[in-house]
Amino acid sequence: MWKWEAEGEAKAVIVMVHGAMEHHRRYGWLIEKWRLSGFHVIMGDLPGQGMTTRSSRGHIESFDEYLSEVKDWIQTAYQFDLPVFLFGHSMGGLISIRLLQEEKMNLAGVILSSPCLGLIKKPSKLIDILSIGLNLIIPSLRMDSGLTVDMATSNQDVRDADANDALYVKKVSVRWYRELLNAIKLGFEKLEKIQDVPLLVMQGGDDLIVNKKTVSEWFNLAPFSEKRYKEWPKFYHEIFNESDREDVFEYAKDFVSSQLKAIGYIEN
Repeated sequence: MWKWEAEGEAKAVIVMVHGAMEHHRRYGWLIEKWRLSGFHVIMGDLPGQGMTTRSSRGHIESFDEYLSEVKDWIQTAYQFDLPVFLFGHSMGGLISIRLLQEEKMNLAGVILSSPCLGLIKKPSKLIDILSIGLNLIIPSLRMDSGLTVDMATSNQDVRDADANDALYVKKVSVRWYRELLNAIKLGFEKLEKIQDVPLLVMQGGDDLIVNKKTVSEWFNLAPFSEKRYKEWPKFYHEIFNESDREDVFEYAKDFVSSQLKAIGYIEN
């Protein structure tokens, strides 16, 4: 876990959760944007990804490992005695949703970026059936994820940087795959238990990884008192890495600022 403190007086803390296969270093631009805008940022690498060594790369025993890790990050954020916002991209968005279903946290708002609530590219039915048995016999068996950087963003600069990224996970275990599918299922099934906090969901219109229809379906079903949905036309999966990402950041910052005004933390 790492901390980046705001320049000058901080308004709030942003706890950021990255997606599958990746790591915190890919968020340098976004971290700096939040920091320069007056926000502390807390972020780490999820178990089995990035620079973590607690689990084998691309493998987890349970999706709950992710929930426990992010819960620790949020507890650390409380130490600043400032409003806390949770930001989750892709699988990080799914982790955020599952946390809201299982825990009661003191959050000023949640931002979900292309949350993983349904996959576009799925294994064949045969492989899917085989994975159920393999999960019991050889859960750590790894297979190609089927995802590429070119599917994540249309920004060539980001693609070029990721091409030589040694921390990028390319293979995932059978157990990881089954745990992901179960978490997606629970994300829908446990909607009635979800904590009611201000919510912003932003989705890439040309997402090649996450099924935007299931994201929209989840959003429409989600029983939040205050929620916003924003689709970015022609954007790929990583909306904060597209060429027009400044607009995405400003939209997210406006959401955060509006929540801080609503609770009287900053003046109108």
